[in-house]
Amino acid sequence: MIHKNHLTQAQNLADFIEVSLTKYAKLPAYSCFGQTLTFSDIDKKSRDLAAWLQQESGLFAGDRVIIQLPNITQYPIAVYAVLRAGMVIVNTNPLYTACEMQHQFSDSGAKAIITLEDQIPNLDIIKPKTNIERVIVTAANDLLTDDLSFHHNSYKGFNQVILDGSQLTLESRPQSSIDDTCILQYTGGTTGVSKGACLSHSNIMACSDQLLERLGDNFIPTKESVVCPLPLYHIYAFTVNMMAFFSQGSLNILIPNPKNLDTFVDAITPFKFTGFSGINTLFVGLCQHPKFKSLDFSALKFTASGGATLTSMTADTWFNTTGCSITEGYGLSESSAVVCLNEPGKEHLGTVGQPTYGTEVQLWDGNNQEVIDGQEGQVVVRGPQMLSGYWNMPSETDKAISPDGFFKTGDIGVRLPDGCIKIVDRLKDMIIVSGFNVYPNEVEDVITNYPDILEAAVIGEADDKTGERICAYITVKRSIDQAAVIEFCREYLTAYKVPKQIVVLKALPKSTVGKVLRRELRN
Repeated sequence: MIHKNHLTQAQNLADFIEVSLTKYAKLPAYSCFGQTLTFSDIDKKSRDLAAWLQQESGLFAGDRVIIQLPNITQYPIAVYAVLRAGMVIVNTNPLYTACEMQHQFSDSGAKAIITLEDQIPNLDIIKPKTNIERVIVTAANDLLTDDLSFHHNSYKGFNQVILDGSQLTLESRPQSSIDDTCILQYTGGTTGVSKGACLSHSNIMACSDQLLERLGDNFIPTKESVVCPLPLYHIYAFTVNMMAFFSQGSLNILIPNPKNLDTFVDAITPFKFTGFSGINTLFVGLCQHPKFKSLDFSALKFTASGGATLTSMTADTWFNTTGCSITEGYGLSESSAVVCLNEPGKEHLGTVGQPTYGTEVQLWDGNNQEVIDGQEGQVVVRGPQMLSGYWNMPSETDKAISPDGFFKTGDIGVRLPDGCIKIVDRLKDMIIVSGFNVYPNEVEDVITNYPDILEAAVIGEADDKTGERICAYITVKRSIDQAAVIEFCREYLTAYKVPKQIVVLKALPKSTVGKVLRRELRN
């Protein structure tokens, strides 16, 4: 049972979106690059794009469409259009290299992509190895002009497609089940580690409602302006900002490049924002920025944190700077965003709060038996927001989901007396750099392709700026240039996955069966 009524009002995510587009037509919806578009603007542009996808793209209902864009207004327009056309979204990082794109594009079987102009060179490399038939390209500033000058032999410009679609009528969508997959949300990396989490219309709407229920009276429909620096292609911002907040008539202030704190602060200065989302490292950086401290925080009443552990020092610094506490939560791609969340103003610092409405969280020992409160165990989750399984990976699905429907997160936690969950550690070797997941196997595979490197083991080490940084331990045939190894990695890996340090050892620590023991490198 869900607290609000969205699930009874909408049978799919497109219906869910269209209710808001109509209800809040005159209100501001998204702001980016100094331009603010209303719900009506978003309605028209996404409707026109959806009509083109239906009638001119050669695609059919249920086909997968890759969206590979940063936090610019074209992103929500593209998302809403794909859903309104009855198709399935494949979210992809716009910073990926060609190698990283290849796996997800091929695995998803996507037939179309909406991408940034900067990605054309990488796309050209891997497109022949995929099922992609249609390519729509946009520049970051496309919506600031009516420029139709983009020309390519077979690729279409974003503005041109919308113009062409304006001459078409959006057709009725085929009747879909609320449990049909509407998003493939890949969990990370490339070959061997990246899995497409199948999220349904019901999953996303349930998570949206769960979030709003937890926020309660702290969130007032039509009255909120929320700063959104976290990438929309991550499930956190996707569900929280583009679905939940959007469904309440809120303004989302998009930040395309949160690493540039000067432009970040300039972008939010004109707004009397009421909400803010981010991660620990972003909060630290902003609080150290002189211009940020001078902003008007009088309207700020909730700040959400997720994706990485929130430190007590960061929470205190943010409160002292803004006068607003940070509300920490916990979730995964597989949970459509949120599993647990503190209640704003009533936070239990050091925890991720209690499970959201309708969510069951248990803590299991190594024998899959529930432990008592106060004891550590693996966090397992069951609820209406949880994935149905992994795309084309039945064996991985069976490993991850128990027969009675609990998803095994791979995280270790403990339940405190007040019911709040504290995340203690990770069972997996995953590393989190500035909120982004990095899988050691993926980095190791790249490093060991460098000449004269025999073996590699990658771990995360504490870093004041990014939470963790990548450190690679290697063995070699002969002397190598460590800086050259790092540059080699840059060719194949997104920047946050590139090792910051290379350490040469005579031998890597191993078990009796020859498995590299990463935990010994951490000591």
